[in-house]
Amino acid sequence: MKRILLVDNGSLRPQATLNLRRLAGALTEAAGEPVVAASLLHSHKIPAEQLEGKKAVTLGPLTKRLAAEGVTELIIVPFFFGPSQALTRYLPERLTEVQAEYPRLAIKVAAPLVDTLAGLDLRLARLLADNVREAMVNKGMVNKGMVNEAMGDERTGERRKPTVVLVDHGSPTPEVAAVRNYVAGQLGALLNEEADCVTFASMERRDGDEYRFNEPLLADLLASRALAGREVILAMLFLAPGRHAGEGGDIAEICAQAIAASPGLTVTTTRLVGEHEGILEILASRVSQGLSGQSLLVELPAMGKASRSR
Repeated sequence: MKRILLVDNGSLRPQATLNLRRLAGALTEAAGEPVVAASLLHSHKIPAEQLEGKKAVTLGPLTKRLAAEGVTELIIVPFFFGPSQALTRYLPERLTEVQAEYPRLAIKVAAPLVDTLAGLDLRLARLLADNVREAMVNKGMVNKGMVNEAMGDERTGERRKPTVVLVDHGSPTPEVAAVRNYVAGQLGALLNEEADCVTFASMERRDGDEYRFNEPLLADLLASRALAGREVILAMLFLAPGRHAGEGGDIAEICAQAIAASPGLTVTTTRLVGEHEGILEILASRVSQGLSGQSLLVELPAMGKASRSR
């Protein structure tokens, strides 16, 4: 007996869990098999009354319960952009502990939303481009798909197109930062005729030179002379609203401070990637890959068999 789990990192904000459940329900219809929403951490602390009366579940306890009920195969679909340490380190360690108690349990972890080893895939970049264009329409920069140059150049009087900044949280893992930069390149190609330029930034980074791969930080980029007086669109590389990307969160605070310090600068944020209906297509393909055993990020066969991961 097998079960499919849609797994995110977890949040203390109920909106993140509710969105994950919504996606799991849509995936259930698409896959024709039940898909259960679960988090690695945090979400079990949210009061049930904030989650429509149903407590959130975390992966460890849920996995044990399913194994006790006779499940022998778990297909885990990560709701993550790239191969974070949560997927490549914490998740295997936690699941190996469960396997020690339930040795017949086999586990397959599908690839994250961006798999740079699987050939060209523009689906996530297209979602981001859709969100940027939607923001342009809302700001009056475009009219029913026609690109209008948005800002005036002080020297020539000509209209200028907006600058697009793909912003993520920032990660201690270089491979995750590389995924952001990879997607930024795709987004730049898709918006070539509509944006002045497309670049990237991190919301935050850990201290130390070893984490400089996260730079530039969003606050520093918005404060730079290059963006003074510019129209900036933040393409939000976030999956669900929370204390960083939610209303009144860290990103909003960074933008407000930058605008106050730089007269003429305007910053518009797009909706989040996880709120775009097209994310389901990517997730459904990961379900299919997990079921077939193709392009897995991690595989933990039943105990006594060799395990493998990328």
